[in-house]
This record gives sequence, C-alpha cells and structure tokens, in this order.
Amino acid sequence: MPLKIRLSRGGAKKRPFYRLVVADSRMPRDGRFIERIGTFDPLKSKEDATRLTVDIEKAQAWIAKGAQATDRVARLLESVGVGKREARNNPEKAKPKKKAQERAAAAEAAAAAAAEAASA
Repeated sequence: MPLKIRLSRGGAKKRPFYRLVVADSRMPRDGRFIERIGTFDPLKSKEDATRLTVDIEKAQAWIAKGAQATDRVARLLESVGVGKREARNNPEKAKPKKKAQERAAAAEAAAAAAAEAASA
C-alpha cells in the first residue's frame, strides 16, 4: 500500500484550511485517510506560530515506515525540521523548443549576414 503524507482541504469557499494526513495514494484528496498528523492554515501570516501545527514524532514515524511526502508537505515539514527536501531542478525544461531554436538560428544567420554586408 503506497502511503502519502499530503494535504486534505477543508474550509469554506476561498477560505482554505488544510489537514496534514497520511493516506493511501489511491484515495481521493479529501477522502479516506489513515491518520491526521497536523494542520496548515495558509491565510495566517508566516510569522504566526499556529499557521502550521505538526506532530513531529508521528511524521517521523510515518516517514520511517515508508510514507512519501508530497512536494508541498515536504516543504512544510522541512520548515519544522522533519526531513530534508531535495531541490528540484530540470534545466532541460527551460530550453527553447525546436521551432524557437530554428528561429534563433535564423536570426543569428541574418545578423551575421547584415554585419558582413556592413563591413564590406
């Protein structure tokens, strides 16, 4: 059973409130969960101590059992000192696609031809 530590949304429309839950990854976001380990209120200021409450021992125990935290939860857990999130970097995604590369090459060729014509 693949376990995830993730956010389950609560609260009213445009007033989100999240619970940190351990759930089977096949269950829906707000569906059945195994255990609630904390809460997160994004509307509170970042300096507010009650913005994020986590039972650190439970979180560490579930991670030791093999539960994978989602990216957002990993960031939150890292802020309270549970685990270390690896930085994500995909330099291939930032590269221009094929057509943009062709246009850039054509623009360079035109600029080189214009510079050659100006120097002659």
